[in-house]
Amino acid sequence: MLRSLEISYWLTLALSVPAAGLVIRLFIIQHDCGHGSFFARQSLNNIVGSVIGVLTLTPYGYWRRTHAIHHATSGNLDRRDFGDLTTLTIREYLALPPIRRLLYRVYRNPVILFGVGPCYQFILKHRLPLDLPSSWKREWRSVMLTNVALAGLVILMSELVGFTTFIKIQLPITLLAGSLGVWLFYIQHQFEDTYWRRTPDWDYRDASLQGSSYYDLPRVINWFTGNIGVHHIHHLCSRIPNYRLQECLRENEYLQHATRLTLVSSIHCARLKLWDEDERRLVGFHSR
Repeated sequence: MLRSLEISYWLTLALSVPAAGLVIRLFIIQHDCGHGSFFARQSLNNIVGSVIGVLTLTPYGYWRRTHAIHHATSGNLDRRDFGDLTTLTIREYLALPPIRRLLYRVYRNPVILFGVGPCYQFILKHRLPLDLPSSWKREWRSVMLTNVALAGLVILMSELVGFTTFIKIQLPITLLAGSLGVWLFYIQHQFEDTYWRRTPDWDYRDASLQGSSYYDLPRVINWFTGNIGVHHIHHLCSRIPNYRLQECLRENEYLQHATRLTLVSSIHCARLKLWDEDERRLVGFHSR
């Protein structure tokens, strides 16, 4: 990408696509390290995950804890807190005052959710996550150390290639990787017949197998995304590393019956906004 600047910035932007794919692959390795599944030794998982967290702009310790909460509560309507996209039920939405309904509509707009939102999440919020409890000392330390490492990296690259050149190369990668990453997270749980239940009826296994999709992607995209599309198996057992998920899918017929989405069929899921507790399905605003 640095060399391509001498030819055309359009070429540089084109090269940001595979570069963003590699950032996503790095994030999946960091993700597996957070689950303690990529390496046999937890200390090695933590070291590699922390280093990659600088490159993905995602503090490893902070993300690991909030993501663990996501796994423990996914699909539970009474525990929609850390690590999830905000999803309201129809009744909750209708009970809001007009201004808060408008804000929710803005938040769930695809331009905000997959464009502005990832910029805010990875560039700003991860630098100072104000929703992080002050008692989480280890997670705050992870945030601060990542920020220090990032500052050092920016200074180093500015000295090597110049700050403007660095930003022209890095920013498109960050924006594209962030948007694609949020889309992947969205589509893994936000589909029409997904799983949401109140605490008395909530079941971990059902939430994993019914509330997580099987995103059947082309092989090259599977490589870039570290097989994270086999998400129902990952949620059922997060200690399975990404490089074993396809094998698990092939060898267990029972696990092949999850909700299957393709690149084409997944597009319509972007219109889903609210959970219908009576029909037990996600619907758009027009269905309320």
